Amino acid sequence: MNTQQDLSTQIEDHALEAVPAHARQGWAKLSWNTAGLVTTLVQMFIGALITFVAGIKIALIAGALVTVIGSLLGWGVGHVAYRTGLSSTVLTRKHGFGQRGSSITAFAFAFMITGLAALENVLLYKGFMFWFGFADTALNEVIVYGLLSLAWIGLTAFGFKLVSRVSTVTLTAVIILMIYMIVKIVSGSGMSWGHAMSFGPQMPADILRQMAALTDFGKFAFCVNVLIGTAGALAMIDADLGRYARTSRDIAVAAFVGNIFLDFIMIAVGGVIMYAGSAQLIAHYVAHGMTEAQASTAVLNSPDSVASAFIVFGGTIGGVLMFLAQAKTQVINSYSSSLSLTSFFDSTLGWRPGRFTFLVLANVISALFLAGSILNWFNAFITVLGVLMTCFAGIIIADFYIVNRGRSDIPVPGINWAGVITTVVAFMMAHFVLNTLIPIEFFTSLIGSLVLYPALRLRSVRQAVASTQL
Repeated sequence: MNTQQDLSTQIEDHALEAVPAHARQGWAKLSWNTAGLVTTLVQMFIGALITFVAGIKIALIAGALVTVIGSLLGWGVGHVAYRTGLSSTVLTRKHGFGQRGSSITAFAFAFMITGLAALENVLLYKGFMFWFGFADTALNEVIVYGLLSLAWIGLTAFGFKLVSRVSTVTLTAVIILMIYMIVKIVSGSGMSWGHAMSFGPQMPADILRQMAALTDFGKFAFCVNVLIGTAGALAMIDADLGRYARTSRDIAVAAFVGNIFLDFIMIAVGGVIMYAGSAQLIAHYVAHGMTEAQASTAVLNSPDSVASAFIVFGGTIGGVLMFLAQAKTQVINSYSSSLSLTSFFDSTLGWRPGRFTFLVLANVISALFLAGSILNWFNAFITVLGVLMTCFAGIIIADFYIVNRGRSDIPVPGINWAGVITTVVAFMMAHFVLNTLIPIEFFTSLIGSLVLYPALRLRSVRQAVASTQL
């Protein structure tokens, strides 16, 4: 009986309650997860994309800025999770949105994470297709995506401890592989290390014009808008992990490590691998039936080429570690999406079938994304994501630090309209109204949230505090 209870507790993983003190972890275990989450094919693709648009120097400068901002956001939200012991979408019930209003954050976060998980699955499928040479048929999609979903469910079902163990092993292997691939590719390219680390924009002028990236500032703004999307997502995931922190310092270090990998290391890795290896990849594609023009387009514009690079340059070991790289990320994606779906259905319908049910549902939803050609709208998706997630992070931080000042006994309405209104206004101002005047959109959404939310909420909080003192 005790064994069954322990297993049930492990699977449920404190999805709707505070993590107890005895289950808390130090910064090292948390950092394996934040770093493991972002060392992926998608982040390599993002690194290649922004360095090819802006050149590696501007891309890394943008990455340094987003590293600082993302780390502060992750620490700010992670500290609230550490203090409350609650996951990102559950803590918004107390800080920013209310019991029913938190369904907005839970839905948006679940949508975001399942969308990113779908994108990772697509790149993994393309990598397998390139590796094993099978045809892209509906049957093969069902088999591969079905097996991948079962793997993510099995590896994520038993909670945080297993998630951490998977990240620790696979991240070590992936870092070793990335170092090996970079050395091999640059050495085989015939170019110097200085040349490989200093290349300029690679995209044609007409594409740069479409991206509003003809000037240096336009390139910089493009890079920041792309990077802040995943940095905002990481800030919310820092809360899912931060609830396990022993101290505020633990989640601060983990947030910084995750952002260093996300916005700096993976930019350099993705950019250098795809730039130094482009000639070799083009030659490989031409040798397998493509024209040179088709091969150049595939390398410059297609995220599939990142997965192909693992196979071309890493061989069988590269293929195996490509899977392991995605496995650690998909485990954390599945973990966070199951928590957000648990919170969403609890706050809207009061339905509590258990986290495992929502773990399965998250992977089903991720599979449904595949019918929507997610790669075709990824760039727009990631920009909107950055604006929305920074709204949420800004509201949580404003509520905890400015409005409540760390107090946990402030009564919260079922729907905290201050948080809902702030989200709508800050998002609209950033993405539609001021986007031409302030092209780095998250500046508007974050500052708007930090200013507008306290203005809307402080009076009602003061009234509530005064009534409790009577």
